[in-house]
Amino acid sequence: MIKITQANREHSQIIAEIGKQAFWESHGHSASKEDINSFIAKTYNKAAINKEFENANILYHLVSFNDKIAGFSKIELNTSNVNIKDPNITKLDRLYLLKEYYGKNLGAKLVDLIIELSKQNHQNGIWLAVWKENQKALNFYLKTGFRMVGEFNFKISETHSNPNHIMYLKY
Repeated sequence: MIKITQANREHSQIIAEIGKQAFWESHGHSASKEDINSFIAKTYNKAAINKEFENANILYHLVSFNDKIAGFSKIELNTSNVNIKDPNITKLDRLYLLKEYYGKNLGAKLVDLIIELSKQNHQNGIWLAVWKENQKALNFYLKTGFRMVGEFNFKISETHSNPNHIMYLKY
């Protein structure tokens, strides 16, 4: 059974733990172990996630499968992108699932909810950055209706960036 709930500050630790594991599973081979560990330590800790809950435009959701938390999403309402001229757009900043839950339709359910929330908040579309080498994610977003509109270098460390596509779904 799939269940999606809005997360709050009390969920910061589990979001950080899932973020660490999911980032390793999908991006761990994209840079040196030191660079990945440094990025994860800085990004996926309870204090960093807690701070994000102070911003009313940031919404986290947890997805569970058979009563076990399998992943999460993070969106930022009203977040522009230089590749998109439309006003009032949402950034899908993270959609992370633990590898053991791939293929269970959890990502699609999360995206459906995110799109609905974005529309309810009077947004004109949703955009994201996806690593060019993450073919599984690229295929998923293309199938969902996103299209490529630009490029972005995602900074892992001072010495390493990963090339990303900027993708956009206009409503």
